[in-house]
Amino acid sequence: MNPRHLPHLVRRFFGSFAARRPSPAEQQWLADRLDGAAARLFFAQDALDQAHAVATARRVARAAPGRDDLVRAALLHDVGKTISGLGVMGRSIASLLAIAHLPAPPRMRQYLDHGRIGAEVLGGVGEPALTVAFARSHHDPGAPAGIASADWETLHSADAE
Repeated sequence: MNPRHLPHLVRRFFGSFAARRPSPAEQQWLADRLDGAAARLFFAQDALDQAHAVATARRVARAAPGRDDLVRAALLHDVGKTISGLGVMGRSIASLLAIAHLPAPPRMRQYLDHGRIGAEVLGGVGEPALTVAFARSHHDPGAPAGIASADWETLHSADAE
């Protein structure tokens, strides 16, 4: 993990105390964009990740109207975090260990590998390449091969806010 992610992580830490699951109106908005396995993966996330995903997706929707593919990628990019089962404190410790380049215990390693894990899960349920790529590499500023730079910048910027 790169130390430049620290401000983002600090904002997420303090924002976690106010995180709530989606409201009924947000749930309807989500139902229009996710179904089947994608919806199950989204709602399996904890409240913090659901709130972050909705906020990220709303920013994407404002920046790129009509791009439901980008909104879907934003909604599902952190589904790999569910596997570790860590709460805010465990995640914070894992992030600090990564920044300090120290070894992490297995569950914390799973959290730190959430991009790869999420991409595998999303690929396994047939999600499009863009959604899989954003889950895998959403902390990387540069677009992976096959993904338009403008699309990547939209997603990456929305996630970083």
